[in-house]
Amino acid sequence: MSARRDFVKMHGLGNDFVVVDARQEPFAPSPARVRALADRREGIGFDQLIVIEPADDTGDVFMRIYNADGGEVSACGNATRCVAARLFAHGASSPLLIETRAGVLTAWPSGDGRISVDMGPARTDWDAIPLAEPADTLHLDLGVPGVPEVVAVNVGNPHAVAFVPDAEAVALDTLGPRVEHHAMFPERANASFATVLDGETIRLRVWERGAGITRACGTAACAVCVAAVRRGLTGRQVTVHLDGGPLELAWRERDGHVIKTGPAAVSFTGQVDESAIAA
Repeated sequence: MSARRDFVKMHGLGNDFVVVDARQEPFAPSPARVRALADRREGIGFDQLIVIEPADDTGDVFMRIYNADGGEVSACGNATRCVAARLFAHGASSPLLIETRAGVLTAWPSGDGRISVDMGPARTDWDAIPLAEPADTLHLDLGVPGVPEVVAVNVGNPHAVAFVPDAEAVALDTLGPRVEHHAMFPERANASFATVLDGETIRLRVWERGAGITRACGTAACAVCVAAVRRGLTGRQVTVHLDGGPLELAWRERDGHVIKTGPAAVSFTGQVDESAIAA
């Protein structure tokens, strides 16, 4: 008899996930199995696979994150909102403490179906990004034609933020991979191209490492907020408009934590036959 695994398909502003609750029955997919599940024609399709596991330490649950290419990553802001929304819908108390490889994130409901997440402190030192060598993280020249000096930020994962006159005009499918795989980023990087519309509003398009172009990326929105403040382009509270819709961001001055607020939605639930997935 083949084993069947329950899952729920969710999304945060179109950044989509398959969420598997493995608190009772462990689920540790190989990279090949993750890639098979991520296939949008023969699998389920997703930007990231999220596995909810028992907490290791002080949290309520542990959230494990796999990119569509099979690699495991430390943080995903939109997925954190989705996991929190799912657990709140099933009776979890607020605030919810979600352990990740990037640390413990705190989530709470913010009304109208929105979830807020404390993404922790933004890191801006070169070795915390990390970069391959010491460099100015506020004005980092990658030497890639079409990419101005970027701001490097780590919000659980590495980000390179480029401020451009028109984010819509950027050849994201060409420039994104060049930034992601640049030698300056030994762990690769998410590439963000942002246009500041006013002191409280930013337009953002994202190439996400291991996933490609995504309609939304929560940690990228956090990174763009931090980068804009560091460059003196906006205040500490901004609305970031991604392809999938808006996120509200605040970079707190008192502790350097980034607070992200936005929606989370269920697309559908189902089961997958594990024996039919590549090992």
